[in-house]
Amino acid sequence: MTATIASPLTLPCGATLKNRIAKGAMTEGLGDARNRATEAHVRLYRRWAEGGAGMLLTGNVQIDRRYMERPGNVAIDGPQSNEAIAALRDYAKAGTANGVHLWMQISHAGRQTPALVNKEPVGPSDKALDMPGAQFGKPRGLTGAEIEDVIRRFAFAASVARDTGFTGVQIHGAHGYLVSSFLSPDVNTRTDEWGGSLENRARLLLETVRAVRKAVGTDFPVSVKLNSADFQRGGFSHEDAIRVASWLNAEGLDLLEISGGTYEQPRLVGLDDMTLHPEKAETRRESTIAREAYFLEYAKDIRTATTMPLMVTGGFRSVAGMNAALASGTMDVVGIARPLCVDPEIADKLLSGAAAETPAYEKTLRLGPGILGPHSPVNLIKAMNGWGQQGWFCLQILRMGEGKNPDPKMGVFSAFRNYAKNEAKTASALQR
Repeated sequence: MTATIASPLTLPCGATLKNRIAKGAMTEGLGDARNRATEAHVRLYRRWAEGGAGMLLTGNVQIDRRYMERPGNVAIDGPQSNEAIAALRDYAKAGTANGVHLWMQISHAGRQTPALVNKEPVGPSDKALDMPGAQFGKPRGLTGAEIEDVIRRFAFAASVARDTGFTGVQIHGAHGYLVSSFLSPDVNTRTDEWGGSLENRARLLLETVRAVRKAVGTDFPVSVKLNSADFQRGGFSHEDAIRVASWLNAEGLDLLEISGGTYEQPRLVGLDDMTLHPEKAETRRESTIAREAYFLEYAKDIRTATTMPLMVTGGFRSVAGMNAALASGTMDVVGIARPLCVDPEIADKLLSGAAAETPAYEKTLRLGPGILGPHSPVNLIKAMNGWGQQGWFCLQILRMGEGKNPDPKMGVFSAFRNYAKNEAKTASALQR
């Protein structure tokens, strides 16, 4: 039968998703001063679980609190206290209400660790981000022993996820974070077994998948988020992605999520170049731009090399578009993220027919070129638009964590300012 968003999906490990709508991972910033889960996670994920999706992906849970995506991340980087375990169990219980799967996305921010968290991040090598401002420090390259430790940390975090009631894990191998940066020949300039050829650059990802699978067993969903491309000249290419996807397929992966871009090229949220050198960016395919889903055409190519279930996140708005993508056989799960920040019940509405499409606010969240005066620097306006949008959606998540409703009337400039203030306050409260 032709799949629709209402169709269940049984994964290779035997677990079944009740429908084909999944909440994509989004940063939350709700962790406490020790980067533990909180009651805000419980409130937020219970609300999303009751909203009708078949599966929820958490915001990235860090495997090393020295290198986080933001100050308020949850981190699992060693033996957990009784309080931390209890908090994770409450989080998992809330997020699995209503027959929903809750998968923990486990991650290491690598060189995209903000300076608020660590002024000296780490990466495959010492290449810094090509972005305006001083938000990110110059990284140092990891030693071989540290890379092995990263793999162990991923496996440990996955075992904690299973033990505390999460129903799956996703290894974050996209968006320029540590695993993703190892895949990029532009960022990974190593000459040892972790760099050079694609086989070597993919070693960290593949060894992590194997270690995680060993830690959680064969009956527990293991997923990977992979870039379809970095959209940066000299970076991880679409041809590379197809090859890596075929290797992941051979590992018995339960779900591969296709995304794309990095902080420098944030195609994951529909934005273009954020670097100081836009001439180095690669353009998206015209056929992809014409579609509502950012990465569907790239997933079509990956499908030819794989048999495992595929999930595509980014840009889906209409039920008709979602069902057409599923019916084509190109993909198996529809990921939606930002619409859930504005309407946490949107999945139920799409499934019931009460709504034909999701809310879309991105196009209205733009600052004019003269917002800082008639001679505002282009790079500064570009940065404020990108981080302003990010802040706008993050603040909606924070509101729901506090038990409030989203505020669609919030201005993007005030969101940019308040988001920055919140990050600084959270960073200053961290207990090192």
